[in-house]
Amino acid sequence: MRRPLAGLALAVAFLTIVPARVRPPVPSLGAAAPWFPVVGAGVGAAGGGIAWLARPSLGAAVAAVLAVVLVVVLTGALHQDGLADCADGLGVRGDRERRLAVMRDPVVGTFGVLALVAWFALAVAALAGLARHDAWRALLVAAAVGRWAALVHGTAAGPARRDGLGSAFAIAPGAVAVATVPAAVAALAAAGVGAGLAALAAGLLVAGLVTAWARAVLGGRTGDTLGATVALTEAAVLVVLLGLA
Repeated sequence: MRRPLAGLALAVAFLTIVPARVRPPVPSLGAAAPWFPVVGAGVGAAGGGIAWLARPSLGAAVAAVLAVVLVVVLTGALHQDGLADCADGLGVRGDRERRLAVMRDPVVGTFGVLALVAWFALAVAALAGLARHDAWRALLVAAAVGRWAALVHGTAAGPARRDGLGSAFAIAPGAVAVATVPAAVAALAAAGVGAGLAALAAGLLVAGLVTAWARAVLGGRTGDTLGATVALTEAAVLVVLLGLA
């Protein structure tokens, strides 16, 4: 019992700002991978719950903003930071080492700011366009599938550096298979069979595109590409669910 619970505690501690005690010996980050969609579903449910409660009195737009802000706060903007860094790396001119250096720079550049604004606007607009009961389900699905897509990306691309999160985040294929179960259950149960499968397909598509870019431009995955995969998948799933609604 201690090993699975240690993985859950590590996933909560890594993916959120919620204090979670991980008793020694601390497992590797890969041990937390099967729990990523579960933690993501919890984060999405919290944000969706705020949207559901706030919409009758504040309206769809304000409720959507509050929901997205809560999700970002709960995760410590971990994935948005990766999205901004990848956008800066995408916009810079130079070779692989130059791009990796820019992505490690803590200063957010113009491309990073534009990417964050676009992500926030897209997520808010998609949530606001959904019905009240559909919005919280959509955010739950998007958050769960987003963390699962990051695992797919982490398995499909090797590390770009010998150090850093991308190198430390070694994921066994079996862990991804296990994580697929809660991701699929969350998507199918909350969104329905058709929309749930479309959400999973959107996650696979984003993971594939980020993987192809990371391999060709960076030489593999980094912590930033993992975070960007989560953020991009969340936005993509919300848009897909809005279209299907």
